[in-house]
Amino acid sequence: MTARARFTRMDESSQEDWRRIVPEAMKMARHLPDRVLEHLRLLDGDFGGFPVDRLTHCLQTATLAHHDGRDEEYVCCALLHDIGDTLGSYNHADIAAAILKPFVSEENLWMVQQHAIFQGYNFFHHIGLDRNLREQFRGHPHFERTAEFVERYDNPAFDPQAKALPLAFFEPMLRRLMAQPRQSIYKAAMAAP
Repeated sequence: MTARARFTRMDESSQEDWRRIVPEAMKMARHLPDRVLEHLRLLDGDFGGFPVDRLTHCLQTATLAHHDGRDEEYVCCALLHDIGDTLGSYNHADIAAAILKPFVSEENLWMVQQHAIFQGYNFFHHIGLDRNLREQFRGHPHFERTAEFVERYDNPAFDPQAKALPLAFFEPMLRRLMAQPRQSIYKAAMAAP
């Protein structure tokens, strides 16, 4: 059994406690891709009324981006853009963005976080919402990038006849992306010996 910290309140923690905690946190961080992949697998068979299940949609989106020559970071964003569907019925894009935030560029992060509003252009008018809600972002530096993501990759990825690369194809990309965070308040602490 791993030694545990002894405090009952965070403000009573000691450096010795944190010498126990940080290595455990590093072990957990190394397994983040495993947990993300497992969560993606939860989308398998979950149709929610759509023509394809949510995992197939994610795989089709990533496949389209990959076949179009997008870099690995972008392809991983395409793969994970709807991972929040099961936990965030009302804010799935925020969940995907939160998972990706430590690992991706600001423009890819913004694209993932706003993609649901941009996708709304294609269907919001059918459910009583304003299809032009994305216009609030017109002029934003990442508006066109996000509109293109939806139009080229997210929007056409509901085709039951389309071939998608398997999750195993994308796994090495995801592992490389999540191997080292670009930004995190814990980055320095996790790099310490």
